[in-house]
Amino acid sequence: MKKIWTTVMLSAACWCVAVGQQDPMFTKYMFNSLIFNPGYAGSRDHMSVALLHRTQWYEINGAPQTQSFTLHTPLRNERVAIGMSLVNDKIGPTNTLGGNLIYAYRIPIGAAKLSFGLQAGIEQYRADWSKLNIESPDEAFDGQENRILPNFGAGIYYYSKYFYIGASSPQLVEYDLRDSATTGIYARQARHYYFMSGVVIPLQGDFILFKPSILIKNVGLFASKATLQQFRDIGAPTEFDIDLSVLFYETLWVGASFRSAIEAFTDKSSSFDSADIWISYVMENGLRVGAAYDYPLTKLSNVTSGAFEVMIGYEFNFKTKKAATPRYF
Repeated sequence: MKKIWTTVMLSAACWCVAVGQQDPMFTKYMFNSLIFNPGYAGSRDHMSVALLHRTQWYEINGAPQTQSFTLHTPLRNERVAIGMSLVNDKIGPTNTLGGNLIYAYRIPIGAAKLSFGLQAGIEQYRADWSKLNIESPDEAFDGQENRILPNFGAGIYYYSKYFYIGASSPQLVEYDLRDSATTGIYARQARHYYFMSGVVIPLQGDFILFKPSILIKNVGLFASKATLQQFRDIGAPTEFDIDLSVLFYETLWVGASFRSAIEAFTDKSSSFDSADIWISYVMENGLRVGAAYDYPLTKLSNVTSGAFEVMIGYEFNFKTKKAATPRYF
């Protein structure tokens, strides 16, 4: 198990050094969209809170564990919404804890709204490389790290009752994480971009609804403009999540999704990531509970059964005059 743990951790560390995708992933991203897009704030037209936990590759010691908390609400001036988000991400000897305060301004466009969101926050990155079981000492994994990284992000989100589309970059500032490096090895906190869209198709009025959605994640979109030459080489693929779900009687929600990299269809060295299933139940008082399971489609399936998520949320003023039509996003 130590050899497996070491192999996975070194691979993950090298992946980050190669400036791969660093933001945590979620299968039930549609229930914590505020993590990815500050323009989402207030979109449910009432206060909404959600807490989500993800354990990835749960049989492997040191595998990723992530928790997220989101809260957002419109204000008395309905064009303005505020929110907050917290994310705790632990992978082996590294731990990242970050929080953001969010502001969104929403413009009515007929029955839809166009929202512009901004967020500002701070992140603490810690690493204790002494916890790694390294056969040969390496300068890149020597000592400890403890950094405070302020950041800000922006997003745009257009939505109606049955459709949404958005784009965002939750962390616009990129950090060089080297400490007077004397080797060619470097680390960087890279800027991520998210593109999202979805539609709700009534199959039997509002009693049975079909909802396809997609989330695209990219790191190297504008890498060629980076100030440092070495930061222009982005090794991360463009990842996408395609989700198909059905909502029954505005109560029971079941879905299945597929996660992969676009390059997996053209590059034989790349592979599909996972096939996922999830379920969510909305109670009459506004309480929402849910769970998800990911089955890996990579070689990791030889050592792990996959990943799981659990979620709990609450919709304030659910099904009252202030929220006459429930939100499906």
